[in-house]
Amino acid sequence: MTTVPLAKPSTAYGVILAVSGAHLINDLIQFLLPALYPLFKVQYDLDYFQLGLLTLAQQITACVLQPVLGLYGDLRPKPFTLAVSLLIVALGVVLLATASSFALLLLAAGVLGVGSALFHPEASRVARMASGGKLGFAQSSFQVGGNSGTALGPLAAAFLVLPLGQVSTAWFGLVAVVGVVILIGVARWYADHQRTLKAHGVAPVARLRITSRRLIGAFSVIGALLLSKFVYIETFKSYYIFFLVEKFGLEIRAAQTFLFLFLGAVAVGTFFGGPVGDRIGRRKVIWGSILGALPFALLLPHLPLAGTVIVSVLVGLILSSAFSAIVVYAQELLPQKVGMVSGFVFGFAFGVGALGAAGLGALADHIGIERVFGLFSALLLLGLLTAFLPNIEAHGDER
Repeated sequence: MTTVPLAKPSTAYGVILAVSGAHLINDLIQFLLPALYPLFKVQYDLDYFQLGLLTLAQQITACVLQPVLGLYGDLRPKPFTLAVSLLIVALGVVLLATASSFALLLLAAGVLGVGSALFHPEASRVARMASGGKLGFAQSSFQVGGNSGTALGPLAAAFLVLPLGQVSTAWFGLVAVVGVVILIGVARWYADHQRTLKAHGVAPVARLRITSRRLIGAFSVIGALLLSKFVYIETFKSYYIFFLVEKFGLEIRAAQTFLFLFLGAVAVGTFFGGPVGDRIGRRKVIWGSILGALPFALLLPHLPLAGTVIVSVLVGLILSSAFSAIVVYAQELLPQKVGMVSGFVFGFAFGVGALGAAGLGALADHIGIERVFGLFSALLLLGLLTAFLPNIEAHGDER
């Protein structure tokens, strides 16, 4: 891999492809946990709240650690951190394969979360470095790798893990090792890039001209938008299979396939959201994405099976287009702290999504999963808060 030229930055497509591929591997392995929930529910006699706690254990570590690790990377870049992150993921998936109790499942979930927390801020930073100015494209390409991995999770569970049993997840540790090899190559490019910047005496990126009060307000709105999006998507990922089984009497394998369609739509929407944001502006993408999904989300629980599947694909496609735009918008607010901002966005998104999924799982134990699906789409109304985001593009401040 070659260093991005300083005079005329070009897009390092090979680097972006590599971090996107590693993201696919990480998120495929991360999703093995919720994909195994139907098996765990029966084998360990778990209720919906306990399943939500597994999601919480996996995601809360990312929520807490990602901003801290991202800030540390801003202050002291460590290129080989990326490779270490997937080594931890490999350990987590082996623990998942050998866990024999709910407590050990919680431990495995936590280790998987630590690996993910280490991976995301650094990988997002590298994607931005390699963008050559195509910030939305680079971030979307990075994100679509993760979404693709998440989408493949239900298929891996339906056709490999569920038929072969929990212990078969250990084989995915070898997939993580492939990711480690890919990221060693990325780390070499990263280190070379850093040396070149230092040799040329490149000045730090200037801070955006915005008051501290407006900056705090902007990040508060971003937090609310992430809450609406990720509580919805995490709840969908965790409980959509049970919703389909309970409402329509589907077999688990068929329900896993329909979940794959939803998550595949999420991957497609994520990819297109970034380049569209580069072209028309990120606030417009955020507006269209979160509010555009609202009517379909409200309609979904009241449809027959065919309509439910079609509308779920539309919701995933529209709603997911916001995330890359949100990440790049947040990075542009604090361009000198890209790692910390990326860590905040990913960490808060994962953490709030997990808390929401756990809470809604507890609610489902009392009122049923069908009624939960009828209520939680109202969260997307928080998309109206986009009106309070500073229009930094209109004022020519975006960098």
